[in-house]
Amino acid sequence: MTKSSGFTLIELLVVVAILGIISAIGIISYNGYVAGAKKKAVENIMQQIALGQTEYYSGEQTYYSTKSGSTTCDPDSSSSKSIEDELLGETDSISDDLGYNICTVVVNTNNEKYRIIAKEITPSSSPKKFCLNGKGFQDATKC
Repeated sequence: MTKSSGFTLIELLVVVAILGIISAIGIISYNGYVAGAKKKAVENIMQQIALGQTEYYSGEQTYYSTKSGSTTCDPDSSSSKSIEDELLGETDSISDDLGYNICTVVVNTNNEKYRIIAKEITPSSSPKKFCLNGKGFQDATKC
């Protein structure tokens, strides 16, 4: 009987399978973390826009809107750029790395004067969308 000092093929396959499972769990967790961090960053920028709206109102006696005459808008890169220019001091706060576009509309109803709407930039058919209004952050279906 000969004695071998190595791993069998089955032992190596088990180790590779375990490493594959651990890395798959890690990638899923990391992607969830990145998505959550991007959403929190967008919420912070939307609060900065709300402060910009207050300053804009004090100078112009009206709130800034990326789409006049409507109570809703569809965020795109041009609306994000105009918000940066008018409300955020021409900073590059709403970059493509953020993964969202933002727009604003004037509403003038009971609890809200304006809405700030953010929409995820994705190739999928149902991107995430939410807004900030007089009632706080909400899913876009409630805005």
